[in-house]
Formats: sequence, C-alpha cells, structure tokens
Amino acid sequence: MIEASKESSADPIVTYGMIGGGEGAFIGDVHRHAIALDGKANLVAGCFSRSMTNTLATGEALHIGKERLYKSYEEMAAAEGARSDGIDFAVIVTPNKSHYPIARAFLENGINVVCDKPLTTESAQAEELAELTKNKDLLFAVTYTYSGYPTVKHARAMIEAGDIGKIRFVNAEYPQEWLADKIEDDGQKQASWRSDPAQSGISNCVGDIGSHIENTVAYMTGLKIKRLSARLDTFVDGRTLDDNATIMVDYVGGAKGVYWSSQIAVGHDNDLSIRIYGSEGTIRWRQENPNYLEVMYKDKPAMKISRGRDTLKDRAESLVRIPAGHPEGYFEALANIYKTYIGALIKKSSGTSLTSDDLDFPHPEAGAEGVKFIEKCVESSRKDAGWLDF
Repeated sequence: MIEASKESSADPIVTYGMIGGGEGAFIGDVHRHAIALDGKANLVAGCFSRSMTNTLATGEALHIGKERLYKSYEEMAAAEGARSDGIDFAVIVTPNKSHYPIARAFLENGINVVCDKPLTTESAQAEELAELTKNKDLLFAVTYTYSGYPTVKHARAMIEAGDIGKIRFVNAEYPQEWLADKIEDDGQKQASWRSDPAQSGISNCVGDIGSHIENTVAYMTGLKIKRLSARLDTFVDGRTLDDNATIMVDYVGGAKGVYWSSQIAVGHDNDLSIRIYGSEGTIRWRQENPNYLEVMYKDKPAMKISRGRDTLKDRAESLVRIPAGHPEGYFEALANIYKTYIGALIKKSSGTSLTSDDLDFPHPEAGAEGVKFIEKCVESSRKDAGWLDF
C-alpha cells in the first residue's frame, strides 16, 4: 500500500514482494539492489523459494516478518491482495515456465507486477497477461534491462528525430562464452534451469539473450519485424536446447537486419552490441561500454557521446546519475526501469495522469512481442531456416 514515509508526507513509499530470489539465486538479489538505489520501495513480503526453509532464511536475512513469508505464490497473492496494507507490486524472478501462472495470480488479486524476461514461454499467455493488466487497470513492467541505459534512450530519441535518416540495416549480436562447456552437469544452477525445457521453455540461447537483442533493437529503432529466418544450433554434445543462433530479419518499411546470439563464443563475456545504419548516419552502442554512444555521419566527423559529460536528449538526461568518468552500468540501468515504474505507481495512486515519460518502461505488449520472436525463431529453425511472417 502506497503511503507517506515517516520523514515527509511528500515522500511516498511503495511496498513490494518478491517471488523467487532466495538463497543460491542470482537475479533476485540484483533486482533488490537496483530497487534500493532510489529508496522509494520497501521489500515487505516474499515467497523466495519452493523450499519454505529457504524462504524463511532469506526473509530473516532481509528483515521481513515471518507473517509475510509464504509457502506458495498462490498463498502470497491471495493474502497480500486481501490486506489493507498489501504490497503495491510483486517482482517475479523465477525460471521462465513459472512466470505466467505467478503473474496471473497477482494480477487477479489486484496487484501490480514486474516480471523478468521472457515474460512467458507462450505468446498466447503473454497476450493474456497484457489484456488482464488492462482490464484490471494495473501497471506491469517486463525487465528488459538494457532499455534503461541513458545512452540507449538517447539513441532512441536521435533515431525518432530522424538524425541518421531512414534506417536501412541493423546488425546486432550478443555473444557469451559461459555455456561453452556442459556446466549444467556440474550442478551450476543458472545453467541447469536454462538448459532444461521443463523450466526454460522451447529455447535457451534465443530465449535468454536473443530476446534482449529483439527488444533493444525494437526500443531503439521503433522497427517492427515483418518476417524472419532463423537457424538455431546446439553445439555442446548432450545439450537439448540451442546455445547459438543466427537470425535474418526483414522489417516493415524495407529495412533489413541480422542478429547473432551465442553462449558458446569463447572470449566474450556479455557482449551485446547494436549497430544501426541509416541513410544519413550510423549509431553504435555496446553494453560492455555503455556510457558511450558512437555516431557517424556522411558529412561530419565521427562523434563519441559520453554519458555524464555531454548533454543527452531530455528523457535520457533525466536518468543520468553520476558524473562523467564514473561508470554507470547494469544496476543503474535496471534501477532506471524501477525508478520510472515506481514513479508511475505513485502518480497513478494520486490520480495524476501519466505521461509517455512516466510509462517509459517495457510493457507486457513488448514482452509478448519477445515471446512471439522466440517462437518464430524456433519454428523457422525446425523448418530449415525457412522464412516466416511475423
């Protein structure tokens, strides 16, 4: 329940609960730290694990009262929805297959939702969640973290303003090396569930990181995919799902693109790179060096825009946190999504109309597009990389 803090009636505090993110998990703690950066939300409830022992231990470490630690997400959604001081939003950081039933349970109990990507493992489920969100008049964010970087938002504004002309071609890649060996057999938790269709869904590599390419390109450019041709590879012996993918894309309006995602690319850590080629110029952005944006024009010297030093477009500038030369990274980008989302919750609770900037976070419709992209890639690959309408 949104309420004024003890310090000031003008400083409202939002409360949230988390599903997943217990002891031994990775991404839940990342979300908690990102939310905490702006001090606008308190974690007051949780079902951190299917093990109640884990949930209790995590809750104790996070100083949450036992009465708000739950054995199941169903119990949590019903109880928090019935409380006069129930949580304002639920954060879902569980394996992919469980996203849909958990999100649906909280929405049906009138609770706003933030969910890690991919939103679901079936596009029909994602579309259902988007429709339910509208019907319940709730706010739902999907944490495509890279859309939170100020330089990505600056690139989006430049492209929208026509600064590089009409987009002709997009080349985007996301190589990693962490699954170059079959570490899921050694008990590595993150590898184990991602490589398991029962938890991850129909795709590993495209579902895990290829979906980030799709969303980041769509967010920066506004381009809509018209059709695609995908080849998904499984290079590591004994692995069921894909660990490498090459995808050709045709966009509505005539632009073309090539995406490559890989988790067996030795020498790469987390190397998401986006290159957008327009009729008048080019924009390049790299996640491992995210404080800079490269811009090249036909008739001007190349530019390297620095977050913190150079003045960015208004929306991007509003999310710059520290001076130039002090790198902002993944935590700050995720925090920017939460900052925007929580700000929208607070404004909405006061009856204030929300602007496009207030709603500048990934919505379930974007999540549904991402799931559809995964499905089409898998289907195309099964048809020998046949072209499929999107």
